[in-house]
Amino acid sequence: MASTVILGATGTIGTALARRLVADGGNVLLAGRNEAKLSALAVELNQPFVEIDFSTSRAVEDALQTQFERCGGYAGLANCIGSLLLKPAHSTTDDEFREVIETNLFTAFAAVRAAGKLFRERGGSIVLFASAAAELGIQNHEAIAAAKGGVIGLARSAAATYAPYNLRVNVICPGLVRTQLTQRIWESTAAAKNSADLHALGRLGDPAHVASLAAWLLDPANDWITGQAIGLDGGLSRVQPRRKSAT
Repeated sequence: MASTVILGATGTIGTALARRLVADGGNVLLAGRNEAKLSALAVELNQPFVEIDFSTSRAVEDALQTQFERCGGYAGLANCIGSLLLKPAHSTTDDEFREVIETNLFTAFAAVRAAGKLFRERGGSIVLFASAAAELGIQNHEAIAAAKGGVIGLARSAAATYAPYNLRVNVICPGLVRTQLTQRIWESTAAAKNSADLHALGRLGDPAHVASLAAWLLDPANDWITGQAIGLDGGLSRVQPRRKSAT
């Protein structure tokens, strides 16, 4: 049975997705930088793992090619690698900006490049992650919005390129989700409330929400959707909330 590759499998979203896919009877290849965390998750889920250096596209391709036959081929790939930098442009250094681009946009490009080479024969699904901040101007998000906006552009172009191979490319654009990256925000009562109030539904997202949508996009049964940037954000990027008045 073909597997789904999860890049960044030990992050909050990557782990939630891996658990969801395995619970649904799927196979996954867990990929990331931290061998100890990968090994622990692999034991938990009884799935293979591979440690990858994400500094070059070639490293990603070589690692996945090595595992290709062992896994029986791939049917999907999700790039769950990401970072978060909340700073105005004038306070962001060149090094910080480069790191945001490399972590978020470069890894997405490396994932598409690898999948474009390995998936063309049988098709499949690529799921990338952007952000509601790429769709809506939010203060102090200049660097991350630039990187995630690039991910959306990448996905749409790749969707056109690989459509003849039945290789689909879609992007999930979350609002604020309770993850390790956003922990300092949602652990603060005041910050969490302020953030929740920006979302029309008045609450933050959970990793399970993201894993559910990613699993749906990866499912071969849903093979008539490509080139989409889907807002999974409690209405943040599209809906102006009207708060209930106090009574």
